[in-house]
Amino acid sequence: MPARRKVLGPVVALLIVAVLALGAVAGWRWWTGRDTTDLQRAMALAPADGERFSFTDWAGVRAELDSDLDADSPTDEVAAMLSEAFDADLGATSALVQSAEVLQARFGFSPASVEWELFSQGAAGAVVILRLPDDAVEDVADRLAHLGYDEPAGETDVWTGSDTLLAGLGSVTPELTHLALDADRGLVLGSDNADYLRGLVEGDDPGLGGLDDDGLDAAVDHAGEPVAAAVYTGDHACGALAMSQADPADAAEADRLVDEAGGVHPLTGFAMGLQPGGDVRVAMALEDGDRARADADARATLAAGPAPGQGGEFADRFALGRVAAEGDVVTMDLEPAPGSYVLSDLSTGPVLFATC
Repeated sequence: MPARRKVLGPVVALLIVAVLALGAVAGWRWWTGRDTTDLQRAMALAPADGERFSFTDWAGVRAELDSDLDADSPTDEVAAMLSEAFDADLGATSALVQSAEVLQARFGFSPASVEWELFSQGAAGAVVILRLPDDAVEDVADRLAHLGYDEPAGETDVWTGSDTLLAGLGSVTPELTHLALDADRGLVLGSDNADYLRGLVEGDDPGLGGLDDDGLDAAVDHAGEPVAAAVYTGDHACGALAMSQADPADAAEADRLVDEAGGVHPLTGFAMGLQPGGDVRVAMALEDGDRARADADARATLAAGPAPGQGGEFADRFALGRVAAEGDVVTMDLEPAPGSYVLSDLSTGPVLFATC
C-alpha cells in the first residue's frame, strides 16, 4: 500500500504563509535599506519646522581616525580623539563636542559611542537627535535619574532638567537640558525647550519626522555618504549663504561675477558633506532640470574663481572636481587643499557659488 502523504491542516498552512509573509517584509526592508545612508536615515526623523541641520556620523568619524573608543573609554582618550577630529574638519557640525568629556563620564554616551547625531534648528525650536548602539538607552535612563533629572510621567514624556542642574554637572550644552528616550529606536533626543521636545515625542505638530520638503530631500539624496554634513532648506540656504551678507564692495563684485557667469537660480535645498577620505560633496537642488543644467555651468565657473566675502580665490581652498546636473540637483565635488577646512568655512555665508 503506498505511503500516505501528510496533508497540512488549514491552520498550519496559514501559519506558514504568515511566516513567509513576515520574512518577505523583513527581506524587503533589508533590501530597500541597503542603499540608505545614515544621513538619509537621520533626516527622516527631522522635525517639520527644521530649517538648518548639522549631521555627524560619529561611527564614521571613529573609523576615519582608526579609533576603537566606546562608552567605557577614559575621558582623556575621548578628548584626544576630538582633537584629531577637529584637525580633520570632522567635528565642526556637532553640538556635543564641548560637552563630550562630561557626557562620557556621567551620561553614558558621547562621541565615543554615539552612532550618529543630527542637530535640527527651526523657528519653533531646536533638537539634537542621537542614535545609540542597541540596548544602550536603558543605561542612559538609569544615569539620568542618578544625575538629578526629573523622571517623566510616562514613556512618551520628557526627562526635565534645569540650568542649575547642568551647571552642577559641568560643561554641558543647553540642548541637553531636557531629554527624551526612545529605546525601541535607540534614540536620545535633547532640547533646551521641554515643551518643544514633548511635542516632538508625543507626535504633535510639528512632530518628529514631519519634515516634508522635496528640495531638501533631493539635496540629501545626492550628498553621498558623508561623515559630517550641513543641510539647509532652500529658504535658509538663500539667506545664510547669499552674497547679500557680504560688505557692499564684495556684494558688488559678486553681482558682476554672477552676471558674467550667466546668472543663477534660487535653491530649493542644499547639502555640503565631508566624505570618507576627505573630499567634499556639495548638492544644490533647484526647481527643475532646466535650471539645474543652466546653474551647473554658472556655479562651476563661480567655484573656480574669486571668493568675495571669503577672501582670495576658491582655488586656495579646494580643487574643483566634477560638476554635474543630475535631474534637478547640481552636484559639485571638491578636494580640499592641505590645511583647508572647507566644510567649516563654506557651510556658512557668504559663499559665491551657492548664492541665490
